[in-house]
Amino acid sequence: MTSPTRPHTGAPADRQAVCAAVLATLLPYRRTLDATHGDSPDGFPAQLRQLAAPVAAGEPILFTLPGFPCKSPNPAKVLGHLPDEGERLALRFLDALCGRIEAVYPPGARVAICSDGHVFSDLIGVPDRDIDAYNDALRALVRAEGLTRLDVFDLRQVYGEGLTHDDKRLLVEEQHAPSLAELRSLTRGDEPARRLYQGITRFLFEDTAGFPGTRSALQRDCRRRAYGVMRRSRAWGELVAVHHPEAFRLSIHPQPRGSAKFGIRLLEAPDVWLTPWHSCVLEHADGRRELMHRAEAERLGRLVLREGRPSHYLAG
Repeated sequence: MTSPTRPHTGAPADRQAVCAAVLATLLPYRRTLDATHGDSPDGFPAQLRQLAAPVAAGEPILFTLPGFPCKSPNPAKVLGHLPDEGERLALRFLDALCGRIEAVYPPGARVAICSDGHVFSDLIGVPDRDIDAYNDALRALVRAEGLTRLDVFDLRQVYGEGLTHDDKRLLVEEQHAPSLAELRSLTRGDEPARRLYQGITRFLFEDTAGFPGTRSALQRDCRRRAYGVMRRSRAWGELVAVHHPEAFRLSIHPQPRGSAKFGIRLLEAPDVWLTPWHSCVLEHADGRRELMHRAEAERLGRLVLREGRPSHYLAG
């Protein structure tokens, strides 16, 4: 076999082996609702195809990860509106994962974190100023931690600073979103889409504060907004693909086998849908860290501050 330091000069079979080795590095962190027993690289042909071009060229692999939007507006879930230990650990994990890939593929890998808070802010009830603060703090955290394999990409890179956030959201929808009828049909006929719709509806219901109507009216409103979130999520994914056409597509949502996207688990959590921006970190006595809602972490541990700001909870 040719040297893995120059995969682009090897035979196709050698390049396929490198792609399989990279994918095998990702598989232990796959986020899915499927049973994961027996996962192997050959069960993910879409991902092997996404790896083929950079490996053949001997170039770094680019992963795109839509996510890291903003903190949940529900104070029972999170410690505030700025990144905390959950984001810190998740960013460290992504940078370290790129380092592990470099061990099997020396050109290495990078992750473009496609921060999508402004895409959804009017639907999830988070002010755009809080999302700006979150994005700026996220970039500062990447720099402070020396995470050289990570970049942050958001609507500012797409449309610049001259438009309002509402104008940018309108452009995203007009240019890239599927129709509501198309999405409703998909949700009725596709099990992963139905699960995603239900998961988003649940998050919206939990995160809505001060709703003036009845519980049933709130449920109807959340179902309506869930379709809006899904439409814009599809649109943001298409927009990211336009700007990063050769990238390997990661997702913070569970993804089934056969999907064009690969679900990635950032940290340990009891709920497969839980993310650092919907929760906080509880550090156990043995050093293990786990994501959970603030109300539960507060019951089990004491608050730890970092640079004067709430960071996480320490059990015991």
